[in-house]
Amino acid sequence: MLTAGDDFPIHQSPEPVALVSDRNFYDRYFFNGASPDGRIFFAAAMGIYPALDIIDGAFCVMVDGVQHNLRASARMQGERMAMRVGPITVQIVQPLHILRVTVDANDGPLACDLTIVGRHFPIEEPRFTRRNGTRLFMDYTRLTQNGRWSGHILVDGQRIDVDESFTGTRDRSWGIRPVGASDPQPPPGSLSGALPQFFWLWTPCNFAGHSLFLHTNDDGAGAPWNRRGVLFPDGGKEQHFDTVDIDIKWNPGSRRAREVRVDLGPQTSLLLKPVAGGGSATGHFYMNGLGYTHPQWGHGMDHGALEVAHDRIDLATVNDNDPSFMHIQAISDAVLTHEGREMHGRGVVEQLFLGPHGPSGLTGLFDPAVTG
Repeated sequence: MLTAGDDFPIHQSPEPVALVSDRNFYDRYFFNGASPDGRIFFAAAMGIYPALDIIDGAFCVMVDGVQHNLRASARMQGERMAMRVGPITVQIVQPLHILRVTVDANDGPLACDLTIVGRHFPIEEPRFTRRNGTRLFMDYTRLTQNGRWSGHILVDGQRIDVDESFTGTRDRSWGIRPVGASDPQPPPGSLSGALPQFFWLWTPCNFAGHSLFLHTNDDGAGAPWNRRGVLFPDGGKEQHFDTVDIDIKWNPGSRRAREVRVDLGPQTSLLLKPVAGGGSATGHFYMNGLGYTHPQWGHGMDHGALEVAHDRIDLATVNDNDPSFMHIQAISDAVLTHEGREMHGRGVVEQLFLGPHGPSGLTGLFDPAVTG
């Protein structure tokens, strides 16, 4: 099954590029960006699922208390190089440095032409490999890169010009994780009555002269099985921190962090405080706009030859304890202390906390934190 990708030197096996080894193989792009005052936040994603022969994408904008969502899905006929679904296109202008996201005019309120230029060479996060009993749950690699945006966004006909003061993050991940329709036979652990558990914190931050990346995946006892802290000065060399200590303070009655303190090692620490929303601040971005935990638009679901849909979320009315709204990126004020210097910037605190987590006092599947 030959496709356009076979003319590029990217083969990883004797098979044509269209063919992969695992039903759950995926290849994904993610982007976010925000205005300096926090009034505007946008995000985009595109996923390719070769074994399912599906491509999907989304573009979302938060402004004036509303999150506008555009989603699209199509069957891709084996062509992994098209990188277009409905009105949404991702273009690699200069690999590992410049990418472009466009949304053509359509029946919904959103359109854009946006370009991100990387501030540094992408970091490679540690390989994510996790099994549920004898079953492979995930096995993937991700690269992450902060950057500066330019271009424009249209929301309900209103043009928002984007310049280099808009900063954000993009990532690329590929490998294996659950995609498409659920497996009809549950993982072995669920047969014994064990609760599903996933504790995920991801916090890329932009400062005037530095990028900082921190993430952790913890098990139910609080032991990290994948954790990394990286500081990357503009034009400099990345610094990896092997010992990272994270302390989370909670908003009582929810699984939402109100403060994250991180000790990255000698002379380096990070303080993150999610903004509350309202006024000029945007607050929480709900990842189901991009398909995460969405009951209909989950990643890799088959919507036929082509389906495009739009909706909006009134941010003032969201129930943060609704499971479909559990996965968020909280726009945050960030303070980095490094070698005696204090730097102020902007970051996101991405949060998906399912099941128990001993150090946080989280119990049950969705039970909220009981103390701050």
